[in-house]
Amino acid sequence: MRIDVLTLFPEMFESPLAHSIIKRAQDNNIIQIVLTNVRDFTTDSYKKVDDKPYGGGPGMVMMCQPIFDCAECVRKLSADKGRTILLTPQGQKFDQKKAVELSKEKRLILIAGRYEGFDERIRIGLDAEQISIGDYVLSGGELAAMVIIDAVVRLLAGTLGDETSALDESFSESIAGCLEYPQYTRPEVFRDMKVPDILLSGDHKKIAEWRQQQTIERTQKWRPDLLDK
Repeated sequence: MRIDVLTLFPEMFESPLAHSIIKRAQDNNIIQIVLTNVRDFTTDSYKKVDDKPYGGGPGMVMMCQPIFDCAECVRKLSADKGRTILLTPQGQKFDQKKAVELSKEKRLILIAGRYEGFDERIRIGLDAEQISIGDYVLSGGELAAMVIIDAVVRLLAGTLGDETSALDESFSESIAGCLEYPQYTRPEVFRDMKVPDILLSGDHKKIAEWRQQQTIERTQKWRPDLLDK
């Protein structure tokens, strides 16, 4: 998979993309991540990418020209046109189902917004879908892009050491979109807190039943809205 990120601050991605699972996926040629600075496509000496909104109002709005020119240039860098996504609060809320959907694409083009958002013609003209990572406001779409990259990359074949790891995590389809059961490791007892006996029994059937029950109970306690779905 190839992921292009269009941003005003490519340096924000340097550390997140250079460690752990994402770095390993890049080193193993599972994923190619390309950062492009939108400001490089401005046409004035001030590198201006935003302007006041028509009709008045607070803040500034990202202009069409730099983003259109940047996106059209980036699209030509690969034979696959890709799926263009605007990171914006107006978008569909990102979840595990969407992560799985995006992981099946050959190419993603993520456009990180800033200021008060995008000129509406950017969405229309680039035929871009909108995605939001939650009902809150960030300073820009860079962090949202990082979240989507991480969630998608870990689903790609060969990324995780154990291919079943992603299947047992919270919100995965294998546990019906519920929270994951509690996990324990050595030592058996720590500060008078003991690992549940069932996990030490060696009875895999009973362990599976216990984990399923824990999944339901934890979801009911902490995220009952997931059970409603």
